[in-house]
Amino acid sequence: MNDTLAWQCASLLLAYPDEEQRSHLELVGDVAARLPDRLGRPLTDTATALGARPLQGLQEEYVATFDTRRRCSLFLTYFLHGDTRKRGTALLRFRQTYLRSGHALDDSELPDHLAVVLEYAATVDPEQGRRLLLDHRAGLEVLRLALRDLGSPWAGAVAAVSATLPTLRGDERDAVRRLAAEGPPEEEVGLSPYGQAGPVDLPLPTVLSTVPSGGAR
Repeated sequence: MNDTLAWQCASLLLAYPDEEQRSHLELVGDVAARLPDRLGRPLTDTATALGARPLQGLQEEYVATFDTRRRCSLFLTYFLHGDTRKRGTALLRFRQTYLRSGHALDDSELPDHLAVVLEYAATVDPEQGRRLLLDHRAGLEVLRLALRDLGSPWAGAVAAVSATLPTLRGDERDAVRRLAAEGPPEEEVGLSPYGQAGPVDLPLPTVLSTVPSGGAR
Protein backbone atom coordinates (compact mmCIF):
# COMPACT_ATOMS: atom_id res chain seq x y z
CA MET A 1 0.00 0.00 0.00
CA ASN A 2 2.79 2.44 0.84
CA ASP A 3 4.56 1.80 -2.46
CA THR A 4 1.43 2.20 -4.57
CA LEU A 5 0.52 5.44 -2.80
CA ALA A 6 4.04 6.75 -3.34
CA TRP A 7 3.83 5.81 -7.03
CA GLN A 8 0.48 7.59 -7.36
CA CYS A 9 1.82 10.75 -5.72
CA ALA A 10 4.94 10.72 -7.88
CA SER A 11 2.87 10.11 -11.02
CA LEU A 12 0.84 13.23 -10.40
CA LEU A 13 3.89 15.32 -9.48
CA LEU A 14 5.83 14.28 -12.60
CA ALA A 15 3.04 15.10 -15.06
CA TYR A 16 3.16 18.37 -16.97
CA PRO A 17 2.17 21.13 -14.53
CA ASP A 18 -1.23 22.71 -15.07
CA GLU A 19 -4.08 24.12 -13.02
CA GLU A 20 -5.61 20.71 -12.35
CA GLN A 21 -2.34 19.34 -11.01
CA ARG A 22 -1.92 22.44 -8.84
CA SER A 23 -5.38 21.97 -7.33
CA HIS A 24 -4.37 18.49 -6.12
CA LEU A 25 -1.00 19.33 -4.54
CA GLU A 26 -2.58 19.68 -1.10
CA LEU A 27 -4.07 16.19 -1.41
CA VAL A 28 -0.66 14.81 -2.42
CA GLY A 29 0.85 16.50 0.63
CA ASP A 30 -1.78 14.98 2.92
CA VAL A 31 -1.14 11.48 1.56
CA ALA A 32 2.64 11.93 1.68
CA ALA A 33 2.42 12.98 5.33
CA ARG A 34 1.01 9.55 6.19
CA LEU A 35 3.74 7.63 4.38
CA PRO A 36 7.01 6.48 5.97
CA ASP A 37 9.54 9.30 6.05
CA ARG A 38 11.78 7.80 3.34
CA LEU A 39 8.84 8.06 0.92
CA GLY A 40 6.79 10.91 2.29
CA ARG A 41 9.46 13.51 2.89
CA PRO A 42 10.79 13.71 -0.71
CA LEU A 43 7.23 13.72 -2.08
CA THR A 44 6.31 16.55 0.29
CA ASP A 45 9.41 18.46 -0.77
CA THR A 46 8.37 18.26 -4.42
CA ALA A 47 4.72 19.12 -3.77
CA THR A 48 5.76 22.14 -1.69
CA ALA A 49 8.26 23.33 -4.29
CA LEU A 50 5.75 23.03 -7.14
CA GLY A 51 3.09 24.89 -5.20
CA ALA A 52 5.46 27.76 -4.44
CA ARG A 53 6.35 28.51 -8.08
CA PRO A 54 4.29 30.55 -10.56
CA LEU A 55 2.63 28.14 -12.98
CA GLN A 56 3.98 29.63 -16.21
CA GLY A 57 7.53 29.63 -14.90
CA LEU A 58 7.08 26.07 -13.66
CA GLN A 59 5.88 24.95 -17.08
CA GLU A 60 8.90 26.54 -18.72
CA GLU A 61 11.20 24.87 -16.18
CA TYR A 62 9.54 21.51 -16.78
CA VAL A 63 10.20 21.72 -20.53
CA ALA A 64 13.75 22.99 -20.02
CA THR A 65 14.47 20.16 -17.58
CA PHE A 66 12.84 17.12 -19.15
CA ASP A 67 12.76 17.94 -22.87
CA THR A 68 16.23 19.39 -23.38
CA ARG A 69 18.52 17.48 -20.98
CA ARG A 70 19.46 13.98 -22.12
CA ARG A 71 20.01 12.71 -18.58
CA CYS A 72 16.67 14.10 -17.41
CA SER A 73 14.33 12.33 -19.80
CA LEU A 74 11.09 11.03 -18.32
CA PHE A 75 10.91 8.38 -21.07
CA LEU A 76 12.50 5.29 -19.57
CA THR A 77 13.43 3.52 -22.80
CA TYR A 78 15.36 6.59 -23.96
CA PHE A 79 18.16 5.85 -21.49
CA LEU A 80 18.86 2.44 -23.01
CA HIS A 81 18.09 3.13 -26.66
CA GLY A 82 18.07 6.87 -27.28
CA ASP A 83 16.23 7.81 -30.47
CA THR A 84 17.04 4.55 -32.26
CA ARG A 85 14.88 1.88 -33.85
CA LYS A 86 15.47 -0.40 -30.87
CA ARG A 87 13.51 2.06 -28.77
CA GLY A 88 10.44 1.50 -30.91
CA THR A 89 10.57 -2.20 -30.08
CA ALA A 90 10.99 -1.42 -26.38
CA LEU A 91 7.96 0.89 -26.46
CA LEU A 92 5.91 -1.86 -28.05
CA ARG A 93 6.85 -4.20 -25.19
CA PHE A 94 5.59 -1.61 -22.68
CA ARG A 95 2.27 -1.34 -24.47
CA GLN A 96 1.93 -5.13 -24.70
CA THR A 97 2.54 -5.38 -20.95
CA TYR A 98 -0.26 -2.92 -20.34
CA LEU A 99 -2.61 -4.74 -22.69
CA ARG A 100 -2.00 -8.06 -20.95
CA SER A 101 -3.27 -6.35 -17.79
CA GLY A 102 -6.34 -5.10 -19.63
CA HIS A 103 -5.03 -1.53 -19.70
CA ALA A 104 -5.11 0.40 -22.97
CA LEU A 105 -3.47 3.79 -23.51
CA ASP A 106 -4.71 6.35 -25.97
CA ASP A 107 -2.45 7.39 -28.81
CA SER A 108 -1.41 10.63 -27.09
CA GLU A 109 0.54 8.77 -24.39
CA LEU A 110 3.91 7.12 -24.82
CA PRO A 111 3.87 4.04 -22.58
CA ASP A 112 7.37 4.53 -21.13
CA HIS A 113 6.74 8.03 -19.70
CA LEU A 114 7.55 7.67 -16.01
CA ALA A 115 4.28 9.26 -14.90
CA VAL A 116 2.33 6.79 -17.08
CA VAL A 117 4.33 3.81 -15.78
CA LEU A 118 3.75 4.88 -12.18
CA GLU A 119 0.01 5.32 -12.73
CA TYR A 120 -0.15 1.80 -14.22
CA ALA A 121 1.91 0.35 -11.36
CA ALA A 122 -0.24 2.01 -8.72
CA THR A 123 -3.73 1.37 -10.09
CA VAL A 124 -3.60 -1.54 -12.55
CA ASP A 125 -0.83 -4.09 -11.93
CA PRO A 126 1.69 -3.36 -9.16
CA GLU A 127 3.73 -6.49 -9.86
CA GLN A 128 4.21 -5.81 -13.57
CA GLY A 129 4.63 -2.10 -12.94
CA ARG A 130 7.42 -2.79 -10.47
CA ARG A 131 9.04 -5.08 -13.02
CA LEU A 132 9.03 -2.31 -15.63
CA LEU A 133 10.67 0.05 -13.14
CA LEU A 134 13.29 -2.56 -12.22
CA ASP A 135 14.00 -3.36 -15.88
CA HIS A 136 14.82 0.32 -16.38
CA ARG A 137 16.43 0.94 -13.00
CA ALA A 138 19.69 2.32 -14.41
CA GLY A 139 17.86 5.04 -16.33
CA LEU A 140 15.70 5.84 -13.33
CA GLU A 141 18.79 6.28 -11.15
CA VAL A 142 20.52 8.48 -13.71
CA LEU A 143 17.39 10.65 -13.78
CA ARG A 144 17.34 10.79 -9.98
CA LEU A 145 20.98 11.82 -9.76
CA ALA A 146 20.66 14.39 -12.54
CA LEU A 147 17.65 16.04 -10.90
CA ARG A 148 19.39 16.01 -7.53
CA ASP A 149 22.48 17.67 -8.96
CA LEU A 150 20.34 20.33 -10.65
CA GLY A 151 18.49 21.09 -7.44
CA SER A 152 15.30 20.42 -9.41
CA PRO A 153 11.92 20.69 -7.68
CA TRP A 154 11.06 17.28 -9.17
CA ALA A 155 14.05 15.53 -7.56
CA GLY A 156 12.04 14.40 -4.55
CA ALA A 157 9.38 12.66 -6.63
CA VAL A 158 11.95 10.50 -8.41
CA ALA A 159 13.86 9.89 -5.17
CA ALA A 160 10.66 8.54 -3.61
CA VAL A 161 10.15 6.14 -6.52
CA SER A 162 13.72 4.91 -6.15
CA ALA A 163 13.11 4.38 -2.43
CA THR A 164 10.33 1.88 -3.21
CA LEU A 165 12.82 -0.37 -5.06
CA PRO A 166 15.55 -2.67 -3.70
CA THR A 167 19.03 -1.35 -2.98
CA LEU A 168 21.23 -1.40 -6.07
CA ARG A 169 23.57 -4.37 -6.42
CA GLY A 170 27.16 -4.03 -7.59
CA ASP A 171 26.47 -4.70 -11.27
CA GLU A 172 23.51 -2.32 -11.19
CA ARG A 173 25.65 0.42 -9.68
CA ASP A 174 28.18 -0.15 -12.47
CA ALA A 175 25.43 0.18 -15.07
CA VAL A 176 24.28 3.45 -13.54
CA ARG A 177 27.84 4.81 -13.55
CA ARG A 178 28.33 3.88 -17.20
CA LEU A 179 25.04 5.37 -18.27
CA ALA A 180 25.65 8.54 -16.28
CA ALA A 181 29.06 8.92 -17.92
CA GLU A 182 28.07 8.06 -21.49
CA GLY A 183 24.43 9.15 -21.69
CA PRO A 184 21.79 7.59 -23.96
CA PRO A 185 22.64 6.57 -27.57
CA GLU A 186 22.46 9.51 -29.97
CA GLU A 187 21.76 7.88 -33.34
CA GLU A 188 18.36 9.01 -34.65
CA VAL A 189 16.87 6.49 -37.06
CA GLY A 190 13.14 6.64 -36.27
CA LEU A 191 10.80 5.33 -33.61
CA SER A 192 7.98 3.80 -35.66
CA PRO A 193 5.32 3.16 -34.46
CA TYR A 194 6.04 5.57 -31.60
CA GLY A 195 7.51 8.93 -32.51
CA GLN A 196 5.67 11.34 -30.26
CA ALA A 197 7.14 13.05 -27.22
CA GLY A 198 6.35 16.09 -25.13
CA PRO A 199 4.30 16.88 -22.01
CA VAL A 200 1.93 14.22 -20.73
CA ASP A 201 -1.25 15.34 -18.95
CA LEU A 202 -2.74 12.76 -16.60
CA PRO A 203 -6.03 12.64 -14.68
CA LEU A 204 -6.11 12.72 -10.90
CA PRO A 205 -4.75 9.35 -9.73
CA THR A 206 -7.68 7.29 -8.49
CA VAL A 207 -6.06 5.76 -5.41
CA LEU A 208 -5.31 9.17 -3.92
CA SER A 209 -8.96 10.17 -3.95
CA THR A 210 -10.04 7.05 -2.05
CA VAL A 211 -7.41 6.77 0.69
CA PRO A 212 -9.05 6.65 4.13
CA SER A 213 -7.63 8.87 6.85
CA GLY A 214 -4.67 7.18 8.52
CA GLY A 215 -4.69 4.34 6.00
CA ALA A 216 -1.30 4.93 4.39
CA ARG A 217 0.87 3.50 7.10
